[in-house]
Amino acid sequence: MDQKKKALIADLSLLGIAVVWALNFTVIKSSLSEIDPYSFNALRFILATSFMWIIIAKKKAWFRIHRTDWKFLIPLGLLGNLLYQWLFIIGINFTLAANAAVLLGTIPIWVALLSHVFSIELLNRLKGLGVILAFAGVAGIMIFGKNPISFGSETFLGDFLILIAAVVWALFTIYSKNFLTRYTPLQFSAFMTTIGAISLILIAIPFAGETDWQQVSLAAWGGVFYSGLLAIGVAYIIWNNGIMNVGAVRTATYQNLVPVLGLIFGIVLLGESLQPLQYVGSAIVIIGIVFTRYGKI
Repeated sequence: MDQKKKALIADLSLLGIAVVWALNFTVIKSSLSEIDPYSFNALRFILATSFMWIIIAKKKAWFRIHRTDWKFLIPLGLLGNLLYQWLFIIGINFTLAANAAVLLGTIPIWVALLSHVFSIELLNRLKGLGVILAFAGVAGIMIFGKNPISFGSETFLGDFLILIAAVVWALFTIYSKNFLTRYTPLQFSAFMTTIGAISLILIAIPFAGETDWQQVSLAAWGGVFYSGLLAIGVAYIIWNNGIMNVGAVRTATYQNLVPVLGLIFGIVLLGESLQPLQYVGSAIVIIGIVFTRYGKI
């Protein structure tokens, strides 16, 4: 297969993954009506982790963690695959799927801002404007909802947790880069998700009784498999295939579709509705993401 065909397949696959990730918000929100969030998180991580280790076994990509890395990798794994996942799943349980999609779409904003703070990559004027716009949009989403701003408002609390989750994932992304020089992306991800699976299972055990497992529908179980195998497991493989065949920059552009599509899916499939000014806020967030991603001046 020539390079053009490989690139075309990679592009189409990445487009498909953008749709998978965007739909994942709606799928999770629907499944959480039948399965408690802690059990749902544990189940999808068991599936994702098993899938990744099966790929490692088939590729014979076994590896050993360097002795000096353990004290850094375990806290990093807990940050990205325990704290983040807890904030994400509880947050989405208390807010709209559309809100979660847009707010989690601010991750590139936080990566850019934190990279500037830590002097890893300094912001230019256009990227700085993108950060300001994104924050203004987020404020609009949280302020102009149906319920007044207060921590007693379930939607506001969910929005807040999702926003903190975006910051946590940005930190995880920044601190992961150093280890990707010693481990392949597949190896690193498999180890990180293993830490996540173990910790999430331990947390889920006391809450398992909250779910009536005999009454869980096939659709809800389908959500577990969709989120675990597709949105985490398969998506990871395709994402890295895209980096290999079309480059990191071109691959990353597909992430910008996620908040847009996630917003649409939440409205169309779940019948969610935002206030007029929340639509404006969502549009401003998306513009801010684009400026931050592609700003050159």
